[in-house]
Amino acid sequence: MLKGLRDFLFRGNVVDLAVAVVMGSAFGGVVNAFVKDLLTPLIAAFGGQPDFSALKFTINKSQFLYGDFLNALISFVLVGAAVYFFVVTPMNAIAARTRRETPPPPAPATKPCPECLSEIPLAARRCAHCGQPVA
Repeated sequence: MLKGLRDFLFRGNVVDLAVAVVMGSAFGGVVNAFVKDLLTPLIAAFGGQPDFSALKFTINKSQFLYGDFLNALISFVLVGAAVYFFVVTPMNAIAARTRRETPPPPAPATKPCPECLSEIPLAARRCAHCGQPVA
């Protein structure tokens, strides 16, 4: 039973997945810091207010904190844009450079004889094997 667990845990895809989760978590921290420390203050420079969490309205003594939602929405859009422009686009460019064009297959030089199905040259008028005329 423990041997099966060991084999499962040390299989390549489980270890790769664990490394990917750790690296994804670390990368998420980098992207969040980039958005919080660089992009949000840039918006504040143009908009005048870096934090919208204080925005709210009240209806019948119920407070609606739409500022928190606005912060989360702006953060989501900025994280998505940062990942797209700083990770996805460069990786697609690198993949396009390394991708090699496969040449088209060469045109066939032979065709099958309709009578005996042996391969004969395209320009042949008779099959060399059975002597049948070929159109």
